[in-house]
Amino acid sequence: MTIGQHSEAGPKPVNQDFHGAIAPDGAERTLKGISIALADGISTSKVSQIAAEIAVKSILEEYYCTSDTWTAKTAGERVIRAANAWLHAESRRNWLHDNQGYICTLSALVLKGRTAHIFHVGDSRIFQLAGGSLEQLTRDHRLAVSKTESYLNQAMGVAPNVEIDYLTFDLKPGDVFVLSTDGVHEFISPRDMAALVTSADDIDAAARDIVARALANGSDDNLTVQIVRVDTLPEPSAQDVLQDAELAIAAEVPRIPYDLDGFRIEREIHATNRSNVYAAVDGETGEQVALKVLSENLRENPGARRRFAMEEWVARRLNSPHVVRAVRTQRPRNSLYTVSELIEGVTLRQWMRDNPQPALPAVRDIVEQIAKGLRAFHRKEMLHQDIRPENVMIDTSGTVKIIDLGSVRVAGIIEAMPATDTGDILGTHQYAAPEYFLGQPGTEKSDLFSLGLVTYELLTGVLPYSDAVADATTPKAQASLFYVPASVLSPAVPEWMDLAIRKAVSIDPARRYEALSEFVTDLRRPNEDFKPRSSTPLAERNPLLFWKSLSAVLFLIVIWLLAKR
Repeated sequence: MTIGQHSEAGPKPVNQDFHGAIAPDGAERTLKGISIALADGISTSKVSQIAAEIAVKSILEEYYCTSDTWTAKTAGERVIRAANAWLHAESRRNWLHDNQGYICTLSALVLKGRTAHIFHVGDSRIFQLAGGSLEQLTRDHRLAVSKTESYLNQAMGVAPNVEIDYLTFDLKPGDVFVLSTDGVHEFISPRDMAALVTSADDIDAAARDIVARALANGSDDNLTVQIVRVDTLPEPSAQDVLQDAELAIAAEVPRIPYDLDGFRIEREIHATNRSNVYAAVDGETGEQVALKVLSENLRENPGARRRFAMEEWVARRLNSPHVVRAVRTQRPRNSLYTVSELIEGVTLRQWMRDNPQPALPAVRDIVEQIAKGLRAFHRKEMLHQDIRPENVMIDTSGTVKIIDLGSVRVAGIIEAMPATDTGDILGTHQYAAPEYFLGQPGTEKSDLFSLGLVTYELLTGVLPYSDAVADATTPKAQASLFYVPASVLSPAVPEWMDLAIRKAVSIDPARRYEALSEFVTDLRRPNEDFKPRSSTPLAERNPLLFWKSLSAVLFLIVIWLLAKR
């Protein structure tokens, strides 16, 4: 892309506009994109240029400090809201002394991958070149009080909460965007601006020409304009972010004990058709770690290598006692493998075998700890997508930890590299939410569904829908699925607790809880909104007995009809 910018105080003694752009390189450009922003301070305040600077820097600096896993929308809105909260607090404090507010407008453009993300507050504007004119993409936050008068009714720093307009547009080579403050666009028409953009020798010259024309037309305010031209679109790949995935070879362990890049592999812990996990010791620190390598049949599979490298990338960005911790090492790696903490304990599957009739408090404690781990993912805009007893461990101190991050969906990665989202169901089908089988993307409610299944299985030893969810690939097929109450299979489960589980594993995501915390709370005490029925139909209490009874009745009717003949 090419950027041109120009700003002048105009006839005013101080330029209260602020603007800037950042175009990082490498992984940061892939995961965060290129940002351009301008802000316009209000002329009635002597400190609003400070507000403008802070607002713009929230996009140019703080935005790049947010989690790599977040989408541009989440990251942008959070830093803007944080900046607004600070400006509002300073405005309130300042008004007590000299009635000067830290107030400004803000318009920002983030180009990430093949998408333009627009954030807007106030009456500065963002345009797009369209034919021989400029099309305004933002709306002015102004309220008209007469045909000739209006006032700014939305700005940074005015209220504790700010309304942010957010829009997205697909990018194509040749797209041109123009950002301007009102000292520019109120004194030069969109068509004239477009003509200056297209006729200038370079974009910087065009920016200067637009400001000069607005001044010549009588502008009495500060003037700032930014012009952004998209020259080419990126082709981001996993190599931009997951360099480990591009290592020449995948690690292998031909024998035990075995030395690998300074790790002494001592024993095998677990093996599946996807990976092998070993207990090892770091030769430098003496720390015991878990070292995972790809199974031999997947070592040449690019998709499997990318997902495998993603596991450690994800773990490094999480900080929860209920999620497996990545172990950072300074030594270079000569092959592809992952290193994490060594968890001494048992899988939840083994715990279930050892405790076939668990006490309700023990079940609640386990589910609550898994939920805490899932919230760590969700706060980072990640979905685990494979919650099942084999992917949960309980260590010797009783701490429950989510492991195996190979199916995690990272919203920020998918946004930056849409091609990596193949639409495949990466998690275990038995525990996957119904919406996945309709080709729909997962949500936090999908992880909740899986947690609900695990809760049901802890209490009953079976799954509420057996294996039928994976076979129900149409809305009609899913509508025929019925829930067998946990209280039927395990009389120790109170009806109010069963109603909570039923809601968590609803086939329709809209009927599930909005938050994991709501589910955990309702497992501990009756929800007054749930009204247990005094008489539950037999078809719901015991579907198998219902159909057996119905078949028996029909059989007797047939015998009676035959006898009458």
